[in-house]
Amino acid sequence: MVASHGYAFFEQGGAPQPFSFERRDPGPQDVVIDITHCGICHSDKHFVDNDWKASKYPLVPGHEIIGTVREVGAAVTGFQPGDLAGIGCLVDSCRECEPCRQGQEQACEQRGTATYNGVERGTGRPTYGGYSNNYVVDERFALRIPATIDPAAAAPLLCAGITTYSPLRHWGVEAGQTVGVVGLGGLGHMAVKFASAFGARVVLFTTSPGKADDARRLGADEVVVSTERSSMKTLRGSLDFILDTVSAPHDLNSYLALLRRDATMCLVGMPESPSPVAAAMLVGGRKRLAGSAIGGLPETQEMLDFCGSHGIASDIEQIAVDGIADAHERMVRGDVKYRFVIDMGTLA
Repeated sequence: MVASHGYAFFEQGGAPQPFSFERRDPGPQDVVIDITHCGICHSDKHFVDNDWKASKYPLVPGHEIIGTVREVGAAVTGFQPGDLAGIGCLVDSCRECEPCRQGQEQACEQRGTATYNGVERGTGRPTYGGYSNNYVVDERFALRIPATIDPAAAAPLLCAGITTYSPLRHWGVEAGQTVGVVGLGGLGHMAVKFASAFGARVVLFTTSPGKADDARRLGADEVVVSTERSSMKTLRGSLDFILDTVSAPHDLNSYLALLRRDATMCLVGMPESPSPVAAAMLVGGRKRLAGSAIGGLPETQEMLDFCGSHGIASDIEQIAVDGIADAHERMVRGDVKYRFVIDMGTLA
């Protein structure tokens, strides 16, 4: 077994505490990664607090993992010791269903194995995440990190990055289109960067007027305060695509009204309460309201390569491991620009 240690949460809403555990012995197709950085995702806090009634303790969060390959199995062909590698939200899937065969492991019909709070296929062992010093993963679920990206700023790409890149690509966002991004947080700031890099005209919607300058710095061409009805009205029927990144309850209908005929609004945020949708907002313009999660492994690698060639990474605040609890609380308040990343070199 591989000796491991990190920080775990032992009860609902508890504080992070040092935790020693073991990972499986590496097999012929496995890589052993020494973790250097791990991003903090809002879902980490949801799992810590058991908001989705699925948490298993002790819980070691973290699915935005960057590290250095220490060891490779005899059958590994894509990595060698010393390589920079990443692990995202999944570490396995059934590999046999149609989505898996098509490189859409996030839609595995048998459910993919989560990087943490999951159960390993074959061993039945719990999966522990990246708030730790190492990880053992099949090379199929490891990702190559371009050398042109700062490793710390690359970590959030493995969740926030692919979560926004995938729907923009799926719905064919391209130069000449007008794209709306709702919310400027960990997801929204990446959506603005990607849509701008694809050549679209980007409109950022926010309830915070003070975010306007930062939105333009990130690539937004226009910033609209969504509570100002007159500003919203001027954009009716003008947007080719809207990516909604907000997880707080809000009115979807006011955004659906901004879509052109046959256009799509995609949700990647997940408010806790259902949002009413007026059928008239969809029927009249043959509009679509859709949703998206992360992407499969091939698309995630494509996203990382795109970031490497276009100089894209997350805006981050790097913290030491003893700052995890404070970072979780600040994240809930929206007090971060725009993603916390743990320097795992500070793990004793």
